Amino acid sequence: MASRADNLASNLNLANFSKATELKKRIWFTIGALVVFRFLSFVPLPGVNPLILQDLYAQTRGGVLDLFNTFSGGSLERMSLIALGIMPYITASIVVQLAGSLHPTLIALKKEGESGRKKLNQYTRYGTVGLTIIQGWFVASGLEAYGAQSGLQAVVDPGYMFRVGAVISLVGGTMFLLWLGEQITSRGIGNGVSLIIMAGIIAQFPTFIANLFEGGRSGSISAFVIVGLVFMIVGLILFIAFMERAQRRLLIQYPKRATQRGMMQADRSHLPLKINTAGVIPPIFASSLLLLPLTITQFAGNTVSPDSTTGAVIVALNQYLRHGQPIYMLLYAAGIIFFTFFYTAVVFNPEETSENLKRNGGFIPGIRPGKNTADYLDYVLTRITVIGALYLTLVCVIPEYMIAQTGVPLFLGGTSLLIVVNVTVDTITQIQSHLLAHQYGDLIKKAKLKGRMR
Repeated sequence: MASRADNLASNLNLANFSKATELKKRIWFTIGALVVFRFLSFVPLPGVNPLILQDLYAQTRGGVLDLFNTFSGGSLERMSLIALGIMPYITASIVVQLAGSLHPTLIALKKEGESGRKKLNQYTRYGTVGLTIIQGWFVASGLEAYGAQSGLQAVVDPGYMFRVGAVISLVGGTMFLLWLGEQITSRGIGNGVSLIIMAGIIAQFPTFIANLFEGGRSGSISAFVIVGLVFMIVGLILFIAFMERAQRRLLIQYPKRATQRGMMQADRSHLPLKINTAGVIPPIFASSLLLLPLTITQFAGNTVSPDSTTGAVIVALNQYLRHGQPIYMLLYAAGIIFFTFFYTAVVFNPEETSENLKRNGGFIPGIRPGKNTADYLDYVLTRITVIGALYLTLVCVIPEYMIAQTGVPLFLGGTSLLIVVNVTVDTITQIQSHLLAHQYGDLIKKAKLKGRMR
C-alpha cells in the first residue's frame, strides 16, 4: 500500500502538470480574478478625501477596524469600493448556519438536499445585502461625524446624497466580490471566498517585511527579535498545517454482504473527526467581540472630555483592552475556548450522525447503535475538542504576546495564519485531485486505444 502511494505521489510531478490543460486554465482564471480584486481595493469611494482619511484611520488603529482591514487587503484603510470586503457575507453565512441548526424551518430545509441548500444560500445573499446596507450607512455616517469632531473633513460634500451613494457603492462592491468568489469556485481552483480573504491578507505581507527590515536597519528592532519572529511564524505555520489535518478516525463496521463470487464479506470504513472542527470561526468571533468595545470607545473618546467620569471610564477601557494586555489576552483565550465548543456543537450533531449510521446498517464495534452510539460520539468529540480549543488558543495568543513584548506590528496574527494555512492546504489538495483525475483520464484513453487496436 505504501509503495502504491509513493508511486502515485511521484507521478503527480511537473510533467503531468504541464499536460493538464484544464487545470492550467483554472489556475490562470483564479490568478486573473484575484488581480481584479486587488485593483478594486485601490478604487476609492466617490466623495472621500483619501489623504485626510489616512490620518483618521491612524487615530482609530487597534480596534475592530484593523481586523476588517486585514481581511479586505487594506481596502477599509483606503475606503475603496470593496472597503467592507467579504465580511458581511461571512457574518450572514455564520448566522444562517447557526440558525439552520436551531430553527425548525431551516433544519427541515437542510434535510431537503440540494434544493434546500440553494434556498439557504439565497437567504445568505439576502442577509449579505441587508448587513452591507446597515454597515455601509454607519460607515458613511461615521466618516462625516468623526471627521467633523476631529477638525478634519474626510468627506468632501457630506449629506444624504453622499451616504446613499456610499451605501450603493459598498453594496455593489461586496456583491461583486461575492460573485467573483463564486466564479473562482466554479471556473477556477479552490474556494473563491476563502481565496479572496487570503489574497487580502497576503497583500500586506510585503509591507510587513519592508517595515521589519527597516526597523532592523534603523536599530529600532534588534536582529535577535527579527530572527525570533521568523522562526515563530515558520513554526506556527508548520504546527497549524499538522493540527488542521489531524483527525480521530472511528472504525465503522457494516453487516456482511454477498459478493459476486458468493462470498460473505463485511465492509469497513472510518468516520473522521477533525481535531479542530470549528475551523477559524472561534478566533474571529472572540476578537470581534473584544475589539468592538475598543473601537466604540475610540470613536467616543473624541467627543467626550477625558476629565469627566465617562471619559475616565473610556480611558480605562482603552488601557485594559489593548493588544497584549493581560486582561485582553485572558478574555481572548476564554472567548476562543467558548466559541470552539459552541460552534463544534452546532456543526456536528452526534444524534443525527448516529441515526444515519443506524439507517445504513453501520455501527461502531463494541457500541450499540442508537443512543449509545450518539453518547459515544459526543464523548469522543468533547475530548478532541479540548485539544482543538487549546491548539487555537495557543496559536492565537502567542502572536499577541510577541507583539506586546517586542512592539513589532505583526499583522500575521493567529487568525490570519489560520486562514492562510487552511486555504493553502485546501487549494493544494484540489490541485492534486485535478492532477490525479487527469492521470486516470489518460490511463483510460490509453486502455481504449489498446482495445481498439486489438
